[in-house]
Amino acid sequence: MFEAAAPLRAEFRELEEALADPGLHADPARSRRVGRRYAELTGVVKALDEYDRLTEDLAAARELGAEDAAFAAEAETLSAELDTVTQRLTRLLAPRDPNDSSDALMEIKSGEGGEESALFAGDLLRMYTKYAESRGWKVELLDAQETDLGGYKSVTVAIKAPAAADPDAMPYGVLKFEGGVHRVQRIPVTESQGRVHTSAAGVLVMPEVEATEVEIDENDLRIDVFRSSGPGGQGVNTTDSAVRVTHLPSGIVVSSQNERSQLQNKDQAMRVLRSRLVALAEEQAASAASQARKSQVRTVDRSERIRTYNFPENRIADHRIGFKAHNLDQVLGGELQPVITALQEADLAERLGHLGE
Repeated sequence: MFEAAAPLRAEFRELEEALADPGLHADPARSRRVGRRYAELTGVVKALDEYDRLTEDLAAARELGAEDAAFAAEAETLSAELDTVTQRLTRLLAPRDPNDSSDALMEIKSGEGGEESALFAGDLLRMYTKYAESRGWKVELLDAQETDLGGYKSVTVAIKAPAAADPDAMPYGVLKFEGGVHRVQRIPVTESQGRVHTSAAGVLVMPEVEATEVEIDENDLRIDVFRSSGPGGQGVNTTDSAVRVTHLPSGIVVSSQNERSQLQNKDQAMRVLRSRLVALAEEQAASAASQARKSQVRTVDRSERIRTYNFPENRIADHRIGFKAHNLDQVLGGELQPVITALQEADLAERLGHLGE
């Protein structure tokens, strides 16, 4: 039934050999990739071994059960165990995004709604930060453009898991469904007549990519430096330390101004650029792929309105799966797991539905 998993066993053995090679650990980035892939496949290989063992034991018990009632009873027990393992293995082998075991970069940008939208972008940042902290992840600020009232025109963070984190609980695999337009309905602090306004902020989630995984020609880059600025354009740095990197072939522009030196800001901008290039390549590949694949990638499109946060009703609604809850205050406080779990289950059901395609 699971003959197609044979290559995974071979890959697992190759990874074991690689991990036993002392030379691997001289390259931290490669060592981290190999270690995470090994951990990811460990559960699959263990489940395959258990499936094979139970299949053999069940066949033997059924053969002997024709003459011995004890073996017939054991066959029933083994059959139930095999069903459980089969379900678990089916979930493990469902097609998945290879980037799921990566750390994440997240960009939040204000949209329609002016200052209110920027304040909402700040609310989203706090929500994701608190959620990340609840999972033991580290949030690193890469770039931020603040507004006078404490909101954000744009903010970019890296969300990183501990080195020993479970590959199935890595930031990108968990947070990737957060990409899209988030709409808020509430009375803005700038509203004098108490009317409810609707505004929005865009979220983009990308896998963090190692420098060795994406080749970027320096000749394809235009590097501009400028003076860092604070809310309302106020200068906060007396030197031209902020960096803007333009990738000429794709037109992608990334800036960073939070570090003290040009070199540090360029490094941060390049981290974001690598992830954006990977996201762009996957989007282009998806446009030529099956409709099933398109529907999975579609969730990271910032142009799609995915969720509404209604303050008067204390309600959160995810429009992709029909999820609704009246605990908006708790969700914005970082209790985001129920909606994320619902999104993951919906995605798994879709992937299982395409197993036979």
